[in-house]
Amino acid sequence: MIGWLVAGGVVAGLVLLVAANTVGRYTGLTVPRMPPETLSSLLRPAYRLTVPDEGEGPFPTALLLSGCDGPRDNLETWAQALAEAGWASLSVDSHGPRGFTEFELWRLVCAGQLLTGAERAGDIAVALADARAMPQVDETRLALIGASHGGWAILEYLSMADHGQVPLTLTGWPEGPAPLDGVQAALLLYPYCGGLSRASRRGWETALPVLFLLAEGDSIASEKPCLEVAAREARRGLPIDTHVYAGVTHGFDQQEKAPLSTLGYFPDVTADALARGTAFLDRAIGR
Repeated sequence: MIGWLVAGGVVAGLVLLVAANTVGRYTGLTVPRMPPETLSSLLRPAYRLTVPDEGEGPFPTALLLSGCDGPRDNLETWAQALAEAGWASLSVDSHGPRGFTEFELWRLVCAGQLLTGAERAGDIAVALADARAMPQVDETRLALIGASHGGWAILEYLSMADHGQVPLTLTGWPEGPAPLDGVQAALLLYPYCGGLSRASRRGWETALPVLFLLAEGDSIASEKPCLEVAAREARRGLPIDTHVYAGVTHGFDQQEKAPLSTLGYFPDVTADALARGTAFLDRAIGR
């Protein structure tokens, strides 16, 4: 009996610790802040810029943000498809520079215990500032593309920028243009839109085109809250579009999976998503 009580107390203690950490990270109370230049110097060495083989820059450019497991093959797939369509892309690694590839710490990111979307919005802020300074990048034609956790970060960035809230990892916005200057579209692949998402509660204001590409019955990040957010923002007059793929799983465009993962790779749907996504960007921004 005493053993059961002790075990129950340990479980309850762990639950409380997880809850306290979640609240601390969501509110920013336990998140260390740094100047934008410091975060930029951390992330910059891991940037991966891909440009078209033909044509002269500057090119319309998309920032690419991975899922919670860090950059995988799907980011490279999107980078190559964009390059073939006349776009440059800047892949932003939020994990490697922080050491989140070690000891599978990325699993804590997936569990919302490290690097929440509102924290990662700071990565978007400094990466946009850095991209604007690159000669290959057309700073007036920028897009944001995020998969899963990366899509959550983008939604947080849109909401925080429009509500005057600095991302939780930063002491202030980067100097220069306003946070959304030049950002003309956002493409979100099976993002998290649940209760910890600020966008799910308060949305955003800037009328840039947004496309959600979702998986029906997504067991990792349910598509239903995203459809609700999209419908609500569309009713407010924002240019929102959605497409839901049936018969696929979360991460349908990613071949690299964690051991024992139940998620699949669906090449036909990936091809459709690439075509649909690049066509959306061309309509929204053009080349």
